[in-house]
Amino acid sequence: MRKTTDIMISGGGVAGLTAAAAFGAAGFSVICVEPSPPVTEATAPGADLRTTAFLTPSVAVLEAAGLWARLRPHAAALQVMRIVDAGGKTEEPRYIKDFDSSELSDLPFGYNLPNWLLRREMLARLAELPNVTFLPGLATTAILTRQDTALVTLSDHSVVETRLVIAADGRNSTMRQASGIGVRTLRYGQKALTFAVTHKVPHQNISTEIHRSGGPFTLVPLPDLNGMPASAVVWMERAPEALRLAALPDAAFEAEINARSCLILGPLTLASRRMVWPMIAQIAHRMSGERLALMAEAAHVVPPIGAQGLNMSLADLAALLYLARDNPDGLGGSAMLEAYHRRRHPEVTARVLGIDALNRASMAEAPLLRDLRALGLNALHGLTPIRRTLMRAGLGLR
Repeated sequence: MRKTTDIMISGGGVAGLTAAAAFGAAGFSVICVEPSPPVTEATAPGADLRTTAFLTPSVAVLEAAGLWARLRPHAAALQVMRIVDAGGKTEEPRYIKDFDSSELSDLPFGYNLPNWLLRREMLARLAELPNVTFLPGLATTAILTRQDTALVTLSDHSVVETRLVIAADGRNSTMRQASGIGVRTLRYGQKALTFAVTHKVPHQNISTEIHRSGGPFTLVPLPDLNGMPASAVVWMERAPEALRLAALPDAAFEAEINARSCLILGPLTLASRRMVWPMIAQIAHRMSGERLALMAEAAHVVPPIGAQGLNMSLADLAALLYLARDNPDGLGGSAMLEAYHRRRHPEVTARVLGIDALNRASMAEAPLLRDLRALGLNALHGLTPIRRTLMRAGLGLR
């Protein structure tokens, strides 16, 4: 059986679903496949309890896709990014520096939402678009490209004929590998623990990164949970320590997270199960191939620092949307895809390498390196033009 569509999206995670909604809202016919049916309830088995921060420039993409009106009521604003250095001789913070979005505009840096909720609202949006077909439980297995079309084979042996294939199928992308596009991978021997906590001190829409060693401990604002202020936590540590922490009983784990958080928000109480994720950085050698565009983790993977991961993905999507609208007769053609590669690959490479450097600095164990990190943070924050430039760069603004 053969289906025909303008755009075939491999991968129905948050990035793939956003792409399906965006291209569907723009009038293109879209088929999106995802091998693992999305879990859309927090308490259901297999629910993704991580959160995603959408930086403010990404909101325009969500609005164009018809998603933002659905997501905004559930979002926690990120007004201040707080960096804490706790790498001194004691566990007490020695520097606390705030980067306040009000220095740039009257908008917050961004908004934080749970991943399971994102999937729920995105699937509801796709159901409103008659030109979008979402096929959970199916994966892409092979691609055959020609000058004017691509034939994509699915795991049920059906074939989709399309003008453009978008690979949003993760760091081990089947479509990228089938097209012969290689990657550069940077490894850290590091894992991230993700979980939610409640606390007595309100977070006041402040996202806090605490740096000591092993990687940052980040508290990201969530809406209140059971009447208590709540935050999502991403705790990056060297792999043996992360696995030790993940195996602790709840009471012992809470003692560890309270020590590591410096009690910035008062005592923390575990409010979800713990999940563990391996940390790498990765860059595809190219962002495109014949009839193929790579986006999201198929193209680039970064540690969760500065809310860059999905926002880089939405920048990919914004570029693809612009190029598709600018030359709809050439959708998926070599000129469009070469323009996409030239537009995105240099910026993606620079951002991945920058985050790599920040992560390695955060992992520092030696006291001298920790001292240099703290002095650098203090100096950069103290110079107003540099501070504002760093904030704009973090948002992806020029």
